[in-house]
Amino acid sequence: MRAVKCNQFGLAESLVVEEFDLPPPGPGHARVRVEAAGVNFPDTLMVQGKYQVKPDLPFVPGAELAGIVEAVGDGVEDLQPGMPVIGMVGQGAFADIANVRTTRLMHRPDTMPAVTAAGFSMTYGTSMHALKQRAHLKPGETLLVLGASGGVGLAAVELGKAMGATVIAAASSAEKLEVARKAGADHLVNYSTESLKDRVKELTGGKGVDVVYDPVGGDLLEEAVRATAWDGRVLIVGFASGTIPKIPANLMLLKGCSLVGVFFGTFRDRDPDANRGNFAEMFRWYEEGKLKPLISTTMDLADVAEAFNILTSRGAIGKIVLTT
Repeated sequence: MRAVKCNQFGLAESLVVEEFDLPPPGPGHARVRVEAAGVNFPDTLMVQGKYQVKPDLPFVPGAELAGIVEAVGDGVEDLQPGMPVIGMVGQGAFADIANVRTTRLMHRPDTMPAVTAAGFSMTYGTSMHALKQRAHLKPGETLLVLGASGGVGLAAVELGKAMGATVIAAASSAEKLEVARKAGADHLVNYSTESLKDRVKELTGGKGVDVVYDPVGGDLLEEAVRATAWDGRVLIVGFASGTIPKIPANLMLLKGCSLVGVFFGTFRDRDPDANRGNFAEMFRWYEEGKLKPLISTTMDLADVAEAFNILTSRGAIGKIVLTT
């Protein structure tokens, strides 16, 4: 059996693929045969030792997986061998086999293929929590999504539409914006060729947007705040640009708006019932055809360094998934 190992913090090229043996699952755990694993920006930070959670070395990276339960440990009643599952596991997904706490796993819809499922839990889980619990997005409101062609950005576009919002998608190229348009965006803004603030104000008749979803960071955040309506909510989701921005506090005062942090992993652990409710709703939307996850690239587990480099160069459109 293979696993990607991080033996020292560093660049993606320092990762190695090794053979390993896995013990039987312990109490409260399930042994999962991994079919596919999603590649996410936090994975790239974790192997560099730059993420909020710094695991002990050595470790197997990979935060989300889709697979089949092969065995369960003592005390496990809600999962059984042969069940297809999806899970955001924190680490350990980049392997052929993983022992996972059952609280991190959910039965996935029979209609959802493994490759699709592997790219679902973190991106859609993050965006659903952001829009529902943190922004309280309402039907009829206007949502601005930055980085709208990336994994979480596309999920936010689709979920915003499913929740009844008017969605403005912003990205850095016409190619990326076309992907967002196909995902349901009502309006498009190319922030490499036009002013984000001015175009958003034009599209909203000068009012501004009710909610900003920002997984990018950098200079765009201040422009987005300046394009926010009174009582707007600005969601801080991540910093794919590599720059953590500073915002003039007086903007929040003048606009009566809020900067709202989004940390899906902690939410999932602190409020598992609400998280399960989110996924039940999203699985229903998936089966109704309202959510159509875009898996742009599938690669073998051994190509993990290449996958990381595509993601960190911001060349990914949709989701990258490693298969076993």
